Amino acid sequence: MTQLTPLIEQRADPFIYKHSDGYYYFTASVPAYDRIELRRSKTIEGLANAETHDIWHKPDEGPYSDLVWAPEIHFNQGAWYVYVAIAPSREIKDNLFQHRMYVLRCEDDNPLTGEWQFLGQLDTGIDTFCLDATTFTHNGQLYYLWAQKENGIEGNSNLYIATMDTPDKISSKPVMLTKPELPWEIIGFWVNEGPAVLKKNGKIFISYSASATDENYCMGLLVADDQADLMDPASWEKSQKPVFSSCYEHGVYGAGHNSFTKGEDDETDILVYHARTYTEIEGDPLWDPNRHTYVKEIRWDDAGLPVFGKPSIQE
Repeated sequence: MTQLTPLIEQRADPFIYKHSDGYYYFTASVPAYDRIELRRSKTIEGLANAETHDIWHKPDEGPYSDLVWAPEIHFNQGAWYVYVAIAPSREIKDNLFQHRMYVLRCEDDNPLTGEWQFLGQLDTGIDTFCLDATTFTHNGQLYYLWAQKENGIEGNSNLYIATMDTPDKISSKPVMLTKPELPWEIIGFWVNEGPAVLKKNGKIFISYSASATDENYCMGLLVADDQADLMDPASWEKSQKPVFSSCYEHGVYGAGHNSFTKGEDDETDILVYHARTYTEIEGDPLWDPNRHTYVKEIRWDDAGLPVFGKPSIQE
């Protein structure tokens, strides 16, 4: 077993996208929650020391002026898009922050130096706390996948899916795929968030994170056949146990909010996630800056299912 160290320190909610130009593009939440930062490298390891570029900084006031969370960069329909959750303030209402999802677009080849246009809010038709949007394309259809509070359902957030005709708006009603209900999903907070998509072996996998963002934070998994109707909740099977969680043996805690990318060989599947190296957090875990970005190779079992193993070790 090989002890792993963080790839990038103090970067939570990490997202790595490998583009057709051969570069890995990286973005994440920065500790100040005040901007969107991008970097790129020809290798995953090179991201650690790559030059950073701030492509957007929050205004001083207004509906999207605080708590810039979990940006993701995607290349959809010929242009770059960043999906990001932003709040108007740090005020708590009805036990929740007031985040909504926003979209930015860049039509230049290099998104680090190109001009970004702030397109505004991506409206899901549900005017409640929402965050952690991702997109993926399957059989020619673009999908939007995100976490959102629904009034009348206990908890902070459930996972929803919708179709998109264009990358900046949904084209169907949201469909709920999962809500926090199992014991490991409701420790501290009732949360299903941070969805990420992996396609392999005739299956589509959606990982997600659950519970409070301390050492109880962990990952679950939804699985569907790649020929199934992805908009039908019945197509998805939910793991009854977490598939990735804190490793007390090696001191890596709160593993979650992951993304997936490919290795340099374009074959190896890589898990990207954040975690802390201690459990003694003073105050709210959200204000602790030491969630670090880690990466590790995913193994596959005989049934064609991903095996994430434990954080901090390669097995």
